[in-house]
Amino acid sequence: MKFIEAPLAGAYSIELEPFVDDRGLFARTFCQKEFATIGFYNQIVQINYSVTRQKGAIRGLHYQLPPACEIKIIRCIQGAVFDVIVDIRKSVPTYLQWFGMELSKDNMKLVYIPEGFAHGFQALTDNAELIYHHSAFYSPEYERGLRFDDHALAINWPLPVSVISPRDQSYPLIGDNFKGIEI
Repeated sequence: MKFIEAPLAGAYSIELEPFVDDRGLFARTFCQKEFATIGFYNQIVQINYSVTRQKGAIRGLHYQLPPACEIKIIRCIQGAVFDVIVDIRKSVPTYLQWFGMELSKDNMKLVYIPEGFAHGFQALTDNAELIYHHSAFYSPEYERGLRFDDHALAINWPLPVSVISPRDQSYPLIGDNFKGIEI
């Protein structure tokens, strides 16, 4: 695996290094020793799977408050998505900055999202499938979100929005009351 630093401190794009032969390919998607080189010593406690049926659909931007903050490692296993992370760590220079990258079955990239980030994505194809590895259990009482269309973030989603959940549409806009989180 190649760990490539993202423009937001602590986040990484991860490129797999597949072994290819006449049978197909083999690639490691997680190795505790290799992830330790970027400071990941946590356990993976939950693995989730999602299917987004419609191209243009957006999921997110979701995060969990302390003490339930989580690290996520995400890979697209079918189709393609535009994956977005937003730094909401109040004490860092990249506070409220975002980074986006394409994750797809074909490019086999992963994204490593540290604690203190909101995460969302837009499906670039129908039936986009993701696998999420989490370092903390889902805790609905600590879950929050940012609006995908908040002008304070100015995220450049690549497609017109086709579908978004009522919950994701109802998150408040960032304003004077948004304090970010302390990690």
